[in-house]
Amino acid sequence: MSAVGTVRSRDSSPMPSSPSGTHNAKKPRLEYGLLAEDEIPAALQESSAAPDKEKAFRKPKKFKAPPPPEPGSADDVSWRDIVQLLGQDVVDAASASKTDYKSPVVFGDEFELVVDMLSSNGEALARLPAPHPPWAVKIPFALPQETVRVKIVKHTRMASHADLLEIVKPNDELRDMSRVRCQYFGKCAGCQYQMLSYDKQLEFKSTVVEKAYKNYSGLDASDVAPVLPTMASPLQYGYRTKITPHFDAPPENRMRKGKHVAKKAKDATWELKIGFEERGKPNTLDIEECPIATQCLNDALGPAREKVKSTIHTYKRAATLLLRDSLESFAPDPVAQPETHVCISDHKAVVRERVGAHIFEFPAGSFFQNNNAILPTLVSYVKSAIEDMSTPDTRPTHLVDAYCGSGLFSITLASAFEKVVGVEIDEQAIKAARANAALNGLPADRCAFTAGKAEAIFASVLGVFPAERTAVVIDPPRKGCDERFLKQLLEFRPATLVYVSCNVHTQARDVGLIVGRTKGDEEGRRYRMESLRGFDLFPQTAHVESVAVLRLV
Repeated sequence: MSAVGTVRSRDSSPMPSSPSGTHNAKKPRLEYGLLAEDEIPAALQESSAAPDKEKAFRKPKKFKAPPPPEPGSADDVSWRDIVQLLGQDVVDAASASKTDYKSPVVFGDEFELVVDMLSSNGEALARLPAPHPPWAVKIPFALPQETVRVKIVKHTRMASHADLLEIVKPNDELRDMSRVRCQYFGKCAGCQYQMLSYDKQLEFKSTVVEKAYKNYSGLDASDVAPVLPTMASPLQYGYRTKITPHFDAPPENRMRKGKHVAKKAKDATWELKIGFEERGKPNTLDIEECPIATQCLNDALGPAREKVKSTIHTYKRAATLLLRDSLESFAPDPVAQPETHVCISDHKAVVRERVGAHIFEFPAGSFFQNNNAILPTLVSYVKSAIEDMSTPDTRPTHLVDAYCGSGLFSITLASAFEKVVGVEIDEQAIKAARANAALNGLPADRCAFTAGKAEAIFASVLGVFPAERTAVVIDPPRKGCDERFLKQLLEFRPATLVYVSCNVHTQARDVGLIVGRTKGDEEGRRYRMESLRGFDLFPQTAHVESVAVLRLV
């Protein structure tokens, strides 16, 4: 659904809509939308300059479409939502006529639109009003069924990006601005959903999981487990245990490969900004506080900013700060003696975390989940999923923890198994995992860790771990599992698989391959999806993690 409204040119004077969307003859007609709005002045200057005789005889370069986005990436996920909005037939027709990159509007055009849907990335999607051809518009911080006024700032395939100028008619059933706790919300790229009730956030995230399996698994709907309600985080604010504000070096100091970097026009007004990415802009937004970060990190952010300000003249390139919440030490009884939190900023320093009854130490610069509050729930869920429907004769006795990191699942689940082995390509993480096993009283012959690629783990467990009594926990990076890992996993065929993912789209792809390949195997047993559920590790954002449980039947 779209609203027909007025279109405004750069001088903001109302003008009626036109099929071309062009209202100023002096504007460059950017057929393929390859320039962002802040690049237009240069384009205008070039068009008014004296013609270059040599250039006058050059043939114009043919437009070359960019390569398709990486499957499962944010751009690819956004593209799937655009296709859903416009329709596959419309997209196919535009591709056939080579108009899928030809935007019908230009930068600076303003429209009044009605939002159709939320994308899986948290952006609102609307369609251009008639008489424009089918074309999507991506809008930040807007919600379904809202009427909004927007300004076009960028083009991509079959869509334009827009800045949100005004909520003309809010969706009062969804939007409640009194919920917003951050003074930067609407500018900072970090959060998308602060205006929503938490229940609605969880509903939207369950929908993201559903769409991911529809778009990426390749499975029939009957082969996909029903999506259970998204598991809530105990904390909706003050949960994030790591933040990484960044800043640029002064223009006069910037160096690259030992040489000073040429100044740009915008450097004349440069000022130090320490914070996060500004939504829709190639800028850093100056941030003095972050409500989703822990109080410990917010207390440390001010002094960290002051230190940068006092030493900025020494920086020759952009830099990123690390602020990580850590326990100062482990108390024997944290209930009777509350533990003190400190902020760690040295990448090599040791961070201490407590997850339920277990304790962990790891280098500050290494990976560990950033929402400690929900980790006991996540670990308990994985443990229950492995044990569910198990009798004493079929209960898994061995655990393989692929992509184990510093040992979160290996160590927290070890009490339920006779033997546990974890594998991780990062040798520093393996050192931390072994130390954490010792910290938690687990001997090496019961809980072992190996440095290497995840697919190499099956060579070490074949003939040692009985497949029919083995559970495998998979927790890969965003790109998901590679083909070699999946091939060896299927050759081993453990009784239970629990796939924990920070990218539900690549998880859906991998689960689809696992289920699909074994479904057609008439001689062997096949995997069946038993359950699928989102976990909200990042409230106020569009991000959702997911856990899929597969059982060999």
